[in-house]
Amino acid sequence: MRIVYVTSSLPYGPGEAFIIPEIEELKRQGHEVLLVPMFPRGKLFHEKAVSMIDFTRSQPLISWEILKKAICNVLSMPFKALSTLTLIIKYSNRIDILAKNLVVYPKGLWLAYVVRDWRAEHVHAHWAATTATMALVAAGLSRVPWSFTAHRWDIAENNLIALKTRKAAFARAIDSRGAQELMSHAKFADWTPHIIHMGVILQIDRVHNCIPSHKIFRVIMAANFVEKKGHIYLIEAVQLLCHSGFQIMLDLAGDGPLKSDIESKVKNYRLEGNVNFLGAVPHSQLISRMRDREWDLMVLPSIEDSTGAREGIPVSLMEAMSCEIPVISTKTGGIPELLEGDAGLLVPTKDPVALAEAIEALATDPVLREQLAKNGSKRVHEEFNVKTVVTKLVSLFSECRKTKN
Repeated sequence: MRIVYVTSSLPYGPGEAFIIPEIEELKRQGHEVLLVPMFPRGKLFHEKAVSMIDFTRSQPLISWEILKKAICNVLSMPFKALSTLTLIIKYSNRIDILAKNLVVYPKGLWLAYVVRDWRAEHVHAHWAATTATMALVAAGLSRVPWSFTAHRWDIAENNLIALKTRKAAFARAIDSRGAQELMSHAKFADWTPHIIHMGVILQIDRVHNCIPSHKIFRVIMAANFVEKKGHIYLIEAVQLLCHSGFQIMLDLAGDGPLKSDIESKVKNYRLEGNVNFLGAVPHSQLISRMRDREWDLMVLPSIEDSTGAREGIPVSLMEAMSCEIPVISTKTGGIPELLEGDAGLLVPTKDPVALAEAIEALATDPVLREQLAKNGSKRVHEEFNVKTVVTKLVSLFSECRKTKN
């Protein structure tokens, strides 16, 4: 199949790296993919994104090329273009939502030209917000089936979800909580989204098959330094553990706006000898180190932040689990769905005491640690294998094509 993938910024920047395995697997299965970022920005952060430039159609949000193709589409299909615009205005229930949709409307018209020119058979948008608005416009004018994947904050924003769920061939939620929220916004009976998790490339050929014997318990947290990741609570848990005489080394992989705040907190707690800031570690290097069992434990103390943003199902946890590294996380977003069935330990959010107790429990019980590692690996293999995920998606794409024909 020939599939146009509309993203926010992929392949640029680190924010959508979790989509890369899906794109790679589509290509591996012999499908043609054209990647269209809504707002190309940032550097090629992920090393695998470099190869994606060859099948990326990149244009700024607004450019002469965008405006020229948009005007051509309005002139050639005025009724379609204006009726779609009317729907966008009608269903935009807030002024900020309307403003965002009007900004991307011309690029949606340009995308319709790209879809026709490339002879795409399906358009799929990641995120239910403005990327899906672009897909809605493009598919309407090009008469190509379209769909979208809803993640987390984009569902809460509720940008035309009632309209998009009616117009799209199908909607995908990445976890059951997201599916329930989508249904609450859809506002019509007998409609359900498809729950298809984000997938990861499974790490099967591990180097080590036993518990590593580190003298100091080594913990990894791989996440951008943003509020919802909850770094501060892990730092406080490490401070409690060190105060009680427990030997621990925490590695923090990532970058972001709150990094300097966390560095200051580490200094204030005098934890410089127990916390390492690794910076933005290349993905392949991070996976290799996890496969070699360099760490005893992965921790992600996520929270619902002050804006209401929360996790979907974090890829960093899935990747650690696929390497048979046990994980600890919190009862927020879609994380419980990933760790159900004793696939990992769950603690309350914003609770450094409970987090410290969970870390110590795993550190002092190697049998429990190994059991969680095996359960976690089994869980990821059964539910989050990117091959299975893409097979389900392609089946849905194909059904849309059959229905259209």
